[in-house]
Amino acid sequence: MFDTSHDISTLNGLIATTIDSVDGYRASAADVDNPRFAQMFTARASERSSVAEQLRAEVRRLGGTPEDDGTALAAGHRAFVNLKAAVTGRDDKAIIAEVERGEDHLKAKFEAALNDSDLSPQCRSLVEMAYGSVKSGHDEMSRLKHTLDA
Repeated sequence: MFDTSHDISTLNGLIATTIDSVDGYRASAADVDNPRFAQMFTARASERSSVAEQLRAEVRRLGGTPEDDGTALAAGHRAFVNLKAAVTGRDDKAIIAEVERGEDHLKAKFEAALNDSDLSPQCRSLVEMAYGSVKSGHDEMSRLKHTLDA
């Protein structure tokens, strides 16, 4: 029987980080003033929620218990962002910069998993599929940030 513990651990780490992304997008949708940005963030939160559920389903299939919460680090980061927003006021450009920073972190986590030679082929395939969503979101937020910086 194949030892699935490494796959389960890797997927649970990605689930936690993806949940952080969902939470970040939802918070950003609530904080941003531009309704177009709010709709964009809400759509990304929904998409990321779907990705997290696909990863959870695989953990269950492998016999593990899927992660159902984000990371403590992200909770601390959100508290800082909320404090920063309270002090500086709601600034769409600053919110988008924070979203893009979160996307950089998420993308790096998925890339590290993809570079993990110990992942099973089936797990790698699922991570590659999920990475498509992550990369698309990252690139969209990066373009948006740079458009606002111009």
